[in-house]
Amino acid sequence: MSREDGKGSCSCCEKQFGYYLIHNGFNDSSYAYCDLCGEICLLNLWTLPAGVEIKEYGVVPKNVEALLKPCKCGGTFRKSAAPRCPHCSSTLSATDAAKYIEANALGTKGGWRWQRTWVGLYCIVIEERLSNDCWRT
Repeated sequence: MSREDGKGSCSCCEKQFGYYLIHNGFNDSSYAYCDLCGEICLLNLWTLPAGVEIKEYGVVPKNVEALLKPCKCGGTFRKSAAPRCPHCSSTLSATDAAKYIEANALGTKGGWRWQRTWVGLYCIVIEERLSNDCWRT
């Protein structure tokens, strides 16, 4: 990986993977995960298509889902989807992820804590599985 905050591990298969977090407020973005493979689609809020309005940073509003093209794997980017293990495709637990995210985050020493949800201000990119601005044409 070219960018990595640390290594995480799947609670199902126990294999490790690289990851990094994105703070969508600092990044001026919104996101959705693929419901099949867990890839993330990151949407730049400065370059939204005409007529599309996203008022908050973080996970996409439900009405935006239909405007996103399908994932490369054939799945759908959804507000309710979560990242998945790149080895066994199990949905990753945001609560279990707190163990490795907080262990690897410098801010933890200063009191920062992981949000423990996949629909918050932070999103996670697993093994560079990332698409940008996945709008239907």
